[in-house]
Amino acid sequence: MAVIRLLGSEGNLGSASNVGLAKLVRVINNHSAVQVITQKNSGGTTLATVTLGIGEIAYIAKASTDTLTGAATSLAVSVAFAN
Repeated sequence: MAVIRLLGSEGNLGSASNVGLAKLVRVINNHSAVQVITQKNSGGTTLATVTLGIGEIAYIAKASTDTLTGAATSLAVSVAFAN
């Protein structure tokens, strides 16, 4: 089991967010359907997408200025691994 250090407050990805300039983000799909998370650079170019299943958690490494977008039920927080 990964031990994480919380570096901020959890928020939703209903609109583009750099999640407090985070470099590592914990994202959870808190909805009853799959959701797509999109990563874009500071210029707005899509770099990657990932589909999260119901209740699925992903850890996304990104540049601090990259943004993540999902849905209002996609929750994200800046983290660091503690172990």
